[in-house]
Amino acid sequence: MDTGTHIVMGVALGSIATIDPYVAASPATAAAIMVGTIIGSQAPDLDTILKFKGNATYIRNHRGITHSIPAVCLWPLLITPAIYLFIPEANLLYLWLWTFIAVILHVFVDIFNAYGTQALRPFTRRWVALGIINTFDPIIFGFHIGGLVLWGIGFHPGYTFLSIYGILIAYYVLRYQMQQKVLRQVKEIIPNVKQIIISPTLYWNQWHLAITTNDNFYVARAIKYQIFIHDTFEKVPLPENAIIEAAKIDENVSAFLSFSPVYRWEVEEYDDHYEVRFIDLRYRSKDYYPFVAIVQLDHNLNIISSYTGWIFSEEKLRTKLDIIID
Repeated sequence: MDTGTHIVMGVALGSIATIDPYVAASPATAAAIMVGTIIGSQAPDLDTILKFKGNATYIRNHRGITHSIPAVCLWPLLITPAIYLFIPEANLLYLWLWTFIAVILHVFVDIFNAYGTQALRPFTRRWVALGIINTFDPIIFGFHIGGLVLWGIGFHPGYTFLSIYGILIAYYVLRYQMQQKVLRQVKEIIPNVKQIIISPTLYWNQWHLAITTNDNFYVARAIKYQIFIHDTFEKVPLPENAIIEAAKIDENVSAFLSFSPVYRWEVEEYDDHYEVRFIDLRYRSKDYYPFVAIVQLDHNLNIISSYTGWIFSEEKLRTKLDIIID
């Protein structure tokens, strides 16, 4: 989920904790828990700082080890003593428990996005991405804001957010049912489907689709359970030749390939260099595929420049490559 939603979820958990009579009777414990749930709801996204090391590092590691099983156990052990140092009157066990719940909730809701997490590490590095809830869901965020408003006008915060979470559980079930109906529609109109990657949008009944068959990739959108195919690409295996092998050595290309499950590729030869491009088919915006990796190599297969990330125009991409060359 987005940062704002994680923050309000932390506030909601801290509020739900006040239903416990012990927490309600201990202002220090209640305050410490609120701080712990807010920080705990943000902690796994500390890997966002990897953006400063470049897109390749960020793409390869975001929502990786920081969302893993060991990290989920470690975050509360780091956060709890730091808070307790400033609020020693708080109950240490309660503080740890609610901080732990906040971290677990963060990772749990992230797996419902299309981006997903490596939440099952160290057992597997497979990305768990259910594609049911958009990274920013206005309904989920709106319910939390509504809870804060009700709290502000005098409603009990704990019971208010507990009721809201009961509604949100039903909302997740509904979104799952909607997603499954879309997947059934795809299988009815496209035979021999091998894989469907589905991504929710900000719109209630619209979904992005990247569909793989034995011979083709289809990029489509579902609107009110009707499937509209935007693009069809022949499924051509990545060749095993010197140009591709040299391109795969590049850190930007390597990061892209470690993350993208469905993509097409292009190789162009120019007077003084080769250009190899990888295009993620999960993301389509106004007839453009913005998530790419591109590498330029001279005719001796030495890397000249490369880039991976989100680019929404060819002109901007060329600017990025020119900057790298300089």
